[in-house]
Amino acid sequence: MKLKRINHITFSVSDLEKSVEFYKKVFGAELLVEGENLAYFDFGSLWIALNVEKDIKRNEIYDSYTHISFSIEEEEYDEMLGRLRALNVDIKEGRPRHEEEGKSIYFRDIDGHLFEFHTKGRQDRINFYKNNRKELKFFD
Repeated sequence: MKLKRINHITFSVSDLEKSVEFYKKVFGAELLVEGENLAYFDFGSLWIALNVEKDIKRNEIYDSYTHISFSIEEEEYDEMLGRLRALNVDIKEGRPRHEEEGKSIYFRDIDGHLFEFHTKGRQDRINFYKNNRKELKFFD
């Protein structure tokens, strides 16, 4: 068996209306379907689903580094950071990193899900690690 690609990613949200507005404004995502308890977005070929779950614990999410990262161009970094600030998005301080690893903006949606806008790709990170992290094993 071989996986083809990600089918979709679902996020549990507490307020669908506020979350739909957040995802439209912050990501510029295209809303495809909206119902009483769900919404589907097109994130440029990635299907993101929102599903209402009002009565669940949400505190633990703030203790986790689990996140989804989207690529942005280096030249767009300052503009994107300004846009997020103008929208009063909950921006988080990222981990310390070397310039060769790229720049990142970490932020949370209204339910605490962590996202990242990052300026470099996977191979950039692997190349940096090969040159600087001798304790890591690489599988070419």
